[in-house]
Amino acid sequence: MRIIDFHTHTFPDKIAAPALDSLQKASESRAHTDGTNSDLRRSMEKAGVEVSIVLPVVTNPDKASSMNNYAARINEDFDSTGIYSIGGIHPLTPNLKAVLKEAAELGLKGIKLHPDYYGIAFNDIRMKRVIDIASELGLFVITHAGMDIGLYPPICCTIDSIIDVIEDVRPRTLVLAHMGGWMNWEEVTERLAPVVKEYSSSQGQIFLDTAFSIGEIEWLDKARHKSYHQMSDDQFRIMVREFGYDRILFATDSPWADQKDYVDRMNNMGLSREELEYIYHKNAESILGL
Repeated sequence: MRIIDFHTHTFPDKIAAPALDSLQKASESRAHTDGTNSDLRRSMEKAGVEVSIVLPVVTNPDKASSMNNYAARINEDFDSTGIYSIGGIHPLTPNLKAVLKEAAELGLKGIKLHPDYYGIAFNDIRMKRVIDIASELGLFVITHAGMDIGLYPPICCTIDSIIDVIEDVRPRTLVLAHMGGWMNWEEVTERLAPVVKEYSSSQGQIFLDTAFSIGEIEWLDKARHKSYHQMSDDQFRIMVREFGYDRILFATDSPWADQKDYVDRMNNMGLSREELEYIYHKNAESILGL
């Protein structure tokens, strides 16, 4: 069965080591690759993953265009690597619409948002503008949702903010990472699922990705007590059936989770072949046109 990992991260070779070291210290969790495209490729081969989608996070408003050009260069080798990068943006990027239009012209199919890195709420008018322009240009939007263990509160992408964006902006295609809100999955199921199911396919599509939500977190200091735990298999199955398997994207958040471990866990989750086919590749193919 074809497997597409919809949520991974890599860095240019020159900065991969220091970037990964900094992020590991901030999150106190261990990476499973060295942060380069070549090591992601090694991980893919081990796990049987055919395609990995790289999500760049733009933390400097002035760097969006250069990061998107780098993403486009990664995609030149897609046929041989199976690694495809989308674009990134920062809501304070100068000439925002022009930069997003350039991303679309570069062939980038979507953009990644991480409200917590910007310190801007997901339903802030500046974020809504980004999502509205992206939808107008045919770009899908994927956002970090819920808590980020490497950053301090407040949480910038809450369930309330997500519902507000869906109802106000009416995005064309919106992907909510970490099963809609990391560490808040019961409320996601109770409050967000009805809104997502009501949002008709003629208006747009809302998806959840599975990144950094199942399995065990590998902490740098295993002896240190941690109160953060991934969802149980029962909770995952409940969410798949509550939202619908046609709205779930397989994703690992590599390097922060091991792709092989994720595939093994997914294969033993008790899902039907049809459910797995949609989660592993059919939903991603509908978004990416692969």
